[in-house]
Amino acid sequence: MATTPLEFKARRIGNVNWLGLWTFYLREVHRFFKVFTQTVAAPAITTLLFLVIFVVALGREGRVILGLPFAAFLVPGLIAMAVIQNAFANTSSSLIIGKVQGTLQDILMPPLSNVELLVGYVLSGTTRGLLVGGAVWLSTSFWPQVIALPANPLSFLYFTVSAAVMLSMLGVITGLWAEKFDHAATITNFVIQPLSLLSGTFYSLERLPGVWAQVSAFNPFFYMIDGTRYGLTGVSDGDVLMGAAITLALNVGLFLICLQLFKRGYKIRP
Repeated sequence: MATTPLEFKARRIGNVNWLGLWTFYLREVHRFFKVFTQTVAAPAITTLLFLVIFVVALGREGRVILGLPFAAFLVPGLIAMAVIQNAFANTSSSLIIGKVQGTLQDILMPPLSNVELLVGYVLSGTTRGLLVGGAVWLSTSFWPQVIALPANPLSFLYFTVSAAVMLSMLGVITGLWAEKFDHAATITNFVIQPLSLLSGTFYSLERLPGVWAQVSAFNPFFYMIDGTRYGLTGVSDGDVLMGAAITLALNVGLFLICLQLFKRGYKIRP
């Protein structure tokens, strides 16, 4: 009895390689999940320790900021900080590891466009940032005087996701530029951490002298943290609508910059 030979046909990808994008995203998520205690659990615990230390040191006598108990004022900033730092760390470390181990060329071989590569990196960084931020939110919701449920859920979601996306793209730019981990650590220590710490996380701008309050208005991290605080508590230290517009404009600009770097093959193609 004759058998019909199997026919192999080329798979049509279409305008978007959805399968390839999903596979690449899962690869990046699996990469940081393999060391879950280091990439998710440890940052969440460290951020929780910030809450304990600062509340014990500064909030024991019923300190109130912007009409909120100190713990309720502090927690949204800690959530945003956790999102910011871990989203940046994920994308920057992934690209640098690829360079150091010589595996980055393997990422460029599959039929993934520059947009799909960028989206895959950004989505994975956003996932890690939101996971850590969610862990901080959940663990701090049991703290006395902390507001657990968002007063403005849409604002809370918008600013946390915007923060994760923005820092994921900054991590991509850093990862493309850096040749080794020391270069990325320089950006983390001298740019990311100072901007996040000096952004109204632990204090209100109304306590700053006029000049320094105006300087803080140029810190994009302030708007992300202030927007997160508004979403969770309903109280803000600045103009929330302006903050939403600024974060959206910055994300669009960073996306175009990252896309141009991928198109040029900046430090990833010979």
